[in-house]
Amino acid sequence: PGQVTIDMQDYMTKMVEEFPFKLTKSVPTPAAENVFSVDESSPAVDQERSEIFHTFVAKALFACKRSRCDLQVAVAMLCTRVKNPTEEDWKKLLRMMEYVKSTLGDVLTLRAENLSVIKWYVDASFAVHPDFKSHTGVAMTYGSGVPIAMSRKQKLNTRSSTEAELVGVDDGINLVLWTKLFLEAQGFEITENKVFQDNQSAILLEVNGKRSSSSRTRALNIRYFFITDQVETGNVSIEYCPTKLMVADFF
Repeated sequence: PGQVTIDMQDYMTKMVEEFPFKLTKSVPTPAAENVFSVDESSPAVDQERSEIFHTFVAKALFACKRSRCDLQVAVAMLCTRVKNPTEEDWKKLLRMMEYVKSTLGDVLTLRAENLSVIKWYVDASFAVHPDFKSHTGVAMTYGSGVPIAMSRKQKLNTRSSTEAELVGVDDGINLVLWTKLFLEAQGFEITENKVFQDNQSAILLEVNGKRSSSSRTRALNIRYFFITDQVETGNVSIEYCPTKLMVADFF
C-alpha cells in the first residue's frame, strides 16, 4: 500500500513522446566525444527551450538512476548545464534524446555469479572538463549487468591520472561500503567486497597509504588514509584490472 511501480520502458516511451521537438536521427551512443567540452561563445537558448532542457535532463536523471545507466555520462554533463544552457548544450540534449528513441527496447539484465562477492570497477578520466577537473566512473556488478553505477565530475583538481584515480575511489567509497552493509542487513554474507582499478600507482597508495606517497596535499592525504583504513579493516579490497576489462571506463 502506498507504493508505486514504474514500468521504465513505458516511462522512456512517454519521455520520447512528450519531447516537443522532432527526433529524426538514430545514434549509437548517448553522447559524442565532445561531451565534456564547453563552447563559451555558444549563444544561450531561449526561455522555452531552457525550460524544456531542464525538464528532460531531470527525466533522464530519474531514468539513469533506475534502469538506464547507459545514459549516465551524458546526464552527468547535462546536469552541470541546466542553469544557463546554450545552443551547444541543446545539441547534446537532442543527441541523448535521439539515442533514447533508438534504444526504447533496451532492458537491464542482471545475473549473479556469487551473492557473497561484490565487484566494483572504478575509473577516472584525467582533466577532461573545461576547468581541468577529472571525471569519475563507478560500476557495481554481481557477475553481469550493472545495478549500481556512478558518473560524476570530481570536486577538486588533481595533478596526475594517479591522483584522479585516487579521488575516483574516494568518490565511490561511501557507496561501496553502504552497499555491503545494506546487503548484510538483508541476510547475505558478503565475503569479498572488491574494487578493481587499472592504475597500479593508485592501488599502492590506497593499500599502503603514507608508505607509498610523496609530498601530497592535505585533501589527498585524507582520501588515501581513509581508503587504506578500510582496506586494513577488511571492509574492501583493491585489485588490479587491465584497462581493456575496465567496465567503469564506460562511465
